[in-house]
Amino acid sequence: MSRLDSAIRRLQAQRACLDHAAALIADRDGIILEFGLGNGRTYDHLRGLFPERDIYVFERAVRAHPDCIPDADHLFEGDFFDTLPTAIARLGATAVLAHCDIGSGDAAESAALAAALASAMAPLLAPGAVVMSDLAMGTTRLATLDLPDGVDEGRYFLYRSD
Repeated sequence: MSRLDSAIRRLQAQRACLDHAAALIADRDGIILEFGLGNGRTYDHLRGLFPERDIYVFERAVRAHPDCIPDADHLFEGDFFDTLPTAIARLGATAVLAHCDIGSGDAAESAALAAALASAMAPLLAPGAVVMSDLAMGTTRLATLDLPDGVDEGRYFLYRSD
């Protein structure tokens, strides 16, 4: 499979999982978390899915499309592990959805980051929150959920917090 085909399949899986997660939390109150803003495509999709919800974004250095940058009150800029304590103190365990798009291309580094982030963000998650990730989170704090139809195993990951 070409890299272009792989990117298309990843984006299709990401959209299918976001839409599925939206249905899973439709009847729950709470905030949305986005770890990894990138170009802002997923953040923009989340705004469309959840126009009435607060969406908080964590990004090391913002380089997104200008239309896809959250306001300062909804942005935690810097290293995840440096900004999480402030977010936890400010937001508490109010997130019903967390989307993590944090892969770097370095498999070992990305796996370690995903496992560490799964534990570090736990104080932000409401009981039963849905967590989506481009990487396996590797934690017992999260129960694996079935992927929506059409998404291949290992392409994206869905969890529910305990």
